[in-house]
Parts: sequence; C-alpha cells; structure tokens
Amino acid sequence: MRNLLRQPLAWMVIAECVVMAMLIVVVWNVVAAAAVQRSGTAQVQAIDAPASTETPPLPDLTAAGPAAPVQLPGLNLDAGFWRLRLNQLNRDQVFFEQLEWRILRNAMDAAQGYLETVVLPSVTRAERA
Repeated sequence: MRNLLRQPLAWMVIAECVVMAMLIVVVWNVVAAAAVQRSGTAQVQAIDAPASTETPPLPDLTAAGPAAPVQLPGLNLDAGFWRLRLNQLNRDQVFFEQLEWRILRNAMDAAQGYLETVVLPSVTRAERA
C-alpha cells in the first residue's frame, strides 16, 4: 500500500476523483437552485394573482372582419414551409449518403490496393522460401 501511494499515477487518480466529486456537487447545486427558483416563482405568482370576481365583457363578434392568420410562437404550421425544409433535409441526406459511399469506396480501394501490392507479394515470397 505504501508503494502504491508513492506512484504519481495513484495521486492523479485520486485528484481526478476529487475534481469529479466537486463537479458533481456544483452541478447538483445548480440544478437544485434552478428547481427551487422555478417552483418558488410559480408559488409567488399564484399567491400574488388578483382574485377578481368580475368576468370581463365578451367581445362583439358581429363587428369583427375576416380573421387574420395567427402565427403560433415557435411552430410554423404552413405546409409550404415544411415542404421546403423537408426537401432541403432530403437533399442534405442524399449528399451525406453519397459522401459516406465515396469514403467507404475509397477505403475499400485502398485496402484492396494494399493487399495486392504489399501483402500478396510478401506472402508469395514467403511461400517460395
């Protein structure tokens, strides 16, 4: 045991364990603080919400004109938008598949060339000897 503690590798492993433990504690505290802050603000908003017994008047629907298209935040429901994005995604996927195939084909050609020029001649020389 004494010889183990004299080696620098043992001290590096111990130091790494200490660093990882400190990082875990920091992450734990950050996550806990975020959870407390999120739940704390929700409680404060619920408590501070005014208790109004009056109902707001209903809007007059007869005077309204044609409804304007409503854009939902964060989500585009337009079919043209999605058609363009999916076509672009498909083009990119085809490009990456072709690139992958070229890389694989070049690797296969290189391996075959290596076998034919290096391995097979050395095997045939070894068989003759």
